[in-house]
Formats: sequence, structure tokens, C-alpha cells
Amino acid sequence: AAARDAAHRAGDIGEELHTMDYLVYAYLQSGRDAEAAAVIGQLKAMPQLNTADFKVGYASTAMPIRYLVERERWVDVALVIPPKPAPPHVIAIAVWARGLGLARSGHAGEVRKPIDDLQGIEDPLHAAGNHYWATQVRVMKREVVAWAARANHMDEEAVSLLRQAAEEEDALEKLPVTPGPIVPAREQLGDMFLEQRQPDLAAKEFQAALTLAPGRRGALRGGKKAAELRAATNAGALEPTLRRRIPHDRRR
Repeated sequence: AAARDAAHRAGDIGEELHTMDYLVYAYLQSGRDAEAAAVIGQLKAMPQLNTADFKVGYASTAMPIRYLVERERWVDVALVIPPKPAPPHVIAIAVWARGLGLARSGHAGEVRKPIDDLQGIEDPLHAAGNHYWATQVRVMKREVVAWAARANHMDEEAVSLLRQAAEEEDALEKLPVTPGPIVPAREQLGDMFLEQRQPDLAAKEFQAALTLAPGRRGALRGGKKAAELRAATNAGALEPTLRRRIPHDRRR
């Protein structure tokens, strides 16, 4: 907050937004959602932002998307509109969010356009030699395709695609200008295993996600859900055995 105030006093809009993005991220990770929402409200009140500037465009685009995705508001995420004008790798974040929201809110049939749009961003980035962001966009694309596959009950393909995305993302060294991906692919893989009711596999991925991004709220929450699912599954498997062992007259 102090860094944000200093940037504001200096009239450095890019740095002010950069620190606001970090502030939103920090608030969300500590469960202070109302304070994150207040920062986003301040963002919306800032007039005539030059989203063509990477620092401005990235932060102003990422903040509201973080707020929605971290809280799993998939219907609202599906309504995200890419900023104009903006660098292609900033637009990609909004396209990714829209595709993810569609896939996870029951509209997987509509994700073809976001997937094609991400491919259309990835290819020129590679051609321009911007391999870092080209790889990030490819990871985003795989995530959208994976969740669409999951929605279409193609679970093996979904896991394979998301694991590829996680491994590729893990191998990248994060640039200092951003707090990292909106939601790490490894954490998403844990979420997918939870949906498939595979708590042991989910717990493993959440733990790996926390190793790379310590303290992430989603991974901590996912790990807790995995433990609860494992306990419930074990209790359900144990109950018939206990019933067989208890004499009939003691069951009355």
C-alpha cells in the first residue's frame, strides 16, 4: 500500500497500477476479498488509462480477472472482454479468462473461438522472438482446451493437457513485472483431480503448487478439500466392513 501511495504521489500511473495489482493479489491470498474489491473499485474510477502500455494494460486487465477467478465466479469470468488497445499478451489473459469461464460454467461448446484467438496470439509472438510470452499463451490455451475436454467428459485427455501445461509453466522463470499466472496450471490440475474425486492425486498437485507458489489460497483450500474427500471416501469404504463385524443384535 505504501508503494502504491508513493507511485501515486510521483504521478507514475504504470507503477501505481503495478503495485495495485500486487495489492489485489495479496488481499485475495489472505482472504481479504472486500479490500481487494475496494482496490478494483479504485481502478475503475481511474480515467483514460493507456492500456496500450504493457504495465498499465497488464495490471488493469489482471486485477478484475484475479478477483473473479480466485473466487471461482465462472459465469462472470465468461463475460470478460479483452481491453483495446493492448499488447497481444495482455489481450491473451482476457481471452484465456473468457475461455476458462465458458468451459467451467457449462458452455464448453463456445470455447472454440477463445482457443483460436489464443493460437492467433501465440504464433506472432513466437515469430517475433518473444518466446517467453508465446509459451505463456500456449499454456493458457492448453488450460482452456483441458477444461473444455473435462466438460465433455474426456477426463484422460483433460488431465494430460493440463499436466503438459503445468510442466511447461513450471519450467519457465517468472518475469519480475508480474505476480505470476492468475492461477497456476499445477493448482488447476489439483482442482481437476478433485472434480474427478481423486483426492490423493489432487493433494500431490496442490502440494507441488505450494512449493512453487507458497501460501496460495486456492492450493491451501484445495489441499483441505482433498483431505476431506479422502476421509469421506475412506469412511464410506469402511462402513460396510464395520457393519459386517457388528453382531446383528448390537445394530438395533
